[in-house]
Parts: sequence; structure tokens; C-alpha cells
Amino acid sequence: MDNQLMYQKEWIVSLNQELLKTPFLLYVFGGFGITAGAHRLWSHKSYKATTPMRIFLMLLNNIALQNDVIEWARDHRCHHKWTDTDADPHNTTRGFFFAHMGWLLVRKHPQVKEQGAKLDMSDLLNDPVLAFQRKHYFPLVILFCFVLPTIIPVYFWGETAFIAFYTAATFRYCFTLHATWCINSAAHYFGWKPYDHSVSPVENVFTTIAAVGEGGHNFHHTFPQDYRTSEYSLKYNWTRVLIDVAAALGLVYDRKTVADDVISRQVANHGCEVSREKSIM
Repeated sequence: MDNQLMYQKEWIVSLNQELLKTPFLLYVFGGFGITAGAHRLWSHKSYKATTPMRIFLMLLNNIALQNDVIEWARDHRCHHKWTDTDADPHNTTRGFFFAHMGWLLVRKHPQVKEQGAKLDMSDLLNDPVLAFQRKHYFPLVILFCFVLPTIIPVYFWGETAFIAFYTAATFRYCFTLHATWCINSAAHYFGWKPYDHSVSPVENVFTTIAAVGEGGHNFHHTFPQDYRTSEYSLKYNWTRVLIDVAAALGLVYDRKTVADDVISRQVANHGCEVSREKSIM
């Protein structure tokens, strides 16, 4: 019995050590592949990046395993253009569960396909970095999402393959999925609307933290071209930190922002200044 308890304690300690190492880093960097890459760079064109930076973000995107960037961006552009209609892939009027993950468990509404086909995706289809990812997507995600997260802890600090796979690969992947999905669900239900009362997206600090800076959803739907996606400070908006650091290194340029006077006028006419103060933290 003592030996069994000792083994269980050692396993828990080992598990905790593993959780503090690879999974957290992979969660953050995989998140950047979605937030800085698929979302802010390729879906919204809110900034420009050099080829090395685009390759870096494409590789990070494979860690997240949420469809290739072209497919992800097509769905996201549909979401913005036809928010909360049948042409919105994760239409919130169909319920919280559907918006969170149910939309991935059923066939897409015919309107998603019909309206989505009208979108001009030539900018992404003609991007050689994204063409490479789409062509080699299956081996890339197997390598970056599962194989390397398992091998690295085993090779570098002697972790067991079992723990490495179930924490750094499987648990981390599942957690990242739900963090992203919270933007489609929780960030449309729970929070406040400083910038536009007429839309469903809200500001939510929890989703901002969970999705490395993406929870300022009322701001983002009001000003989708702004690379910051919110007025939250850098301590919450980790994706902006990455983009700004890359800009300082000459890897990112033409970052688009909305002027403060335009934001203030929008708040005065369609939002709430008191609520806005919660979003400037």
C-alpha cells in the first residue's frame, strides 16, 4: 500500500511538473497561431507581416489544429459579415452550445455554404505560405500538435511518453479548443457592451485571458480592422505584445488602428462610457 501511494504521489508530482512546462507554452504559442495568425493577420488583414513571420505564424497555427488558415478565415469572414444569421457558422441565436461547439457537430447550414462561396478569398488562396499549409496540413498538424509535444518532454527532461502525450498534446489541445470556442459563445453572452449596444458580442475579461487577448469582442466587432482587437492593456492582450515585438524587430508593419476620437464618438453615440472604463485595464 505504501509503495502504491508513493507511486501515485510521484506520478502527480511528475504530472504537475509537466503541466507547468510544455502544455502552457504550447497553449500560448498555439493560441498565437490562431489569434495573431489566422485571425488578425489573415482574416482581417489588420497588419502586414514579412515572409519569415508569416511562416512562423503558419507553423504555430498547426499546433492549434483548428482547420487550415484558409478554411478558418473563410468561416470567420462569414461570421463577421453575417453575424447571428443562418450564414454565420456559429450563429448565437441557435443557442450557447451550438455557438460553442455544436456547430462543429452538425452539417453547416446551407446559407453558410451559399454565402461563403460569394466571399473573395483570392488573397489567401494566392498566398504561397497558406497554399503550402493546405497542401501538407495533415502531416503538419500530426507533427506539431501531437508528435513534437510528446517527444520534446520525453527527450529533454525524461518524462514518460504517456504523461507527455496526455498533457502536452491531448489535454493542451482540448483546452485550446475550448478557449477559442469561448470567443464564439461566452463572448456573445456574458459581459458588457461599451462600443455598440446593437450587436451581440460583449467585452469579457475571462475570455480575453483564456484566448490570449481576444475577449474584447464588442470592440472587435465594432472595429474589426484594428489589429489590437480591444482596448485592454498589454498584460491581458498577449497577442498584441507578440505583434508589437515583431514590429520592433522589423517582422511586422502597417498595423491598423482606429483613432481615439473615432472610438470616443462611437461610445458616445452607440455605447457606454462607464462600461468602456472596464475595458481599459
